[in-house]
Amino acid sequence: MAELRSFIFIDQLQPQTLAYLATWMRGSLPRRNMAAQVIEVAPGLHIEALTDVALKGAEVKAGLLVVERQFGTLEFHSKSTAEVQAGAQAVLDALGARKEDAAPPKILTSKIVTRIDHQHAFLINRNTIGSMILGGDSLFLLECQPASYAILACNEAEKAANVKLIDYRMIGANGRVYLAGDEAEMRNARSAAEDALRELGARR
Repeated sequence: MAELRSFIFIDQLQPQTLAYLATWMRGSLPRRNMAAQVIEVAPGLHIEALTDVALKGAEVKAGLLVVERQFGTLEFHSKSTAEVQAGAQAVLDALGARKEDAAPPKILTSKIVTRIDHQHAFLINRNTIGSMILGGDSLFLLECQPASYAILACNEAEKAANVKLIDYRMIGANGRVYLAGDEAEMRNARSAAEDALRELGARR
């Protein structure tokens, strides 16, 4: 039986979060403000059967399907929130699970680094495909488990603050978020990201 590691509903995909995801998405591209569902399971191969269930159970489009040795991750979306929720419920029914059975988000690191040095900015920019951080920007860093919760943290931070999305990683053992901008905005972003993960964890 598959373990439900994460079950994440996103009410409105934000433009930077969406655009970054689209840079390595191989399926159907979502549009701004669409609703989306992200599901992560273990072992990874189980996600294939669950993808079949979601796509047959609702009028949704699959954007992301990643099968790793340990974990499998699926993202699907639609203009209709009801269709996304129907697809998500079909997956839960197939698993014989409730959304509360997903592992709660765990924040491993949450830091703000103020006024990044120009050399530091150069090093960060070499390893990302998002916006560029500049010397003097402040940087918000978040690391979480399971990895897929990074997309929720990033999306909610973007809703709450004026940020530059430098990077986020939502596949693998840990998820990571890099956001840059004014120090005050980074504090707003940090609060929104942490609150979103803690609120979701409190429902588990």
